Amino acid sequence: MVDHAADSLGEAGPGTDLIEAGRRLFAAECRFVYAAQRLDQLPAPTAPEVAFAGRSNVGKSSLLNALTGRRSLARVSAEPGRTRQLNFFDLGGRLTLVDMPGYGYARAGKAVKQDWQGLMFDYLRGRASLRRVMLLLDARIEVKQADRVAMELLDRAAVTFQLVLTKVDGIKAAALSDKQGETMALARAHPAAHPDVLLTSSETGEGIAELRAAIAELAQA
Repeated sequence: MVDHAADSLGEAGPGTDLIEAGRRLFAAECRFVYAAQRLDQLPAPTAPEVAFAGRSNVGKSSLLNALTGRRSLARVSAEPGRTRQLNFFDLGGRLTLVDMPGYGYARAGKAVKQDWQGLMFDYLRGRASLRRVMLLLDARIEVKQADRVAMELLDRAAVTFQLVLTKVDGIKAAALSDKQGETMALARAHPAAHPDVLLTSSETGEGIAELRAAIAELAQA
């Protein structure tokens, strides 16, 4: 498999110092600390926060488990759209990882979808400790309208987000190169988007070290 992840961060990729910083950061204990279903339930910030968002079934829970090296930190549900709350995880006292509710699940009721979007926007626009949202997109399929709505929401909230392609092991190299170009163009079209697109696979581990490095840089800021 070609190492696509380095390409997404520029020709050289992240430096060895950042790769090592990411390894050390995610070697620390990561534990669940809080869940919130409403704005008034949000915990007081204790560390910089990095949130993970994406369409239902994009592989968010699997990616969080791969990042932290734990099999069941975030539960992988057979039923898409099951997570309906913000889950907060403490990473060694240095960073808080936030697992946001999946969006775009076709079978979810209209009221539930509105609740999810309302909670996400309320959290995003009022959270001073939030450093970045990692917005996950499935590399194997086209960008959905729900993804575009999420990007617009992030633009309106003025929250920096970074596009992360998941499941890159399920697509051929040529098609992935095209997908990466399309995703980079999409990032350029949004004022709140970070220009670098990260490519990852929870199955093979591709891009995990680079994603850890990007998050470690945020923890240092």
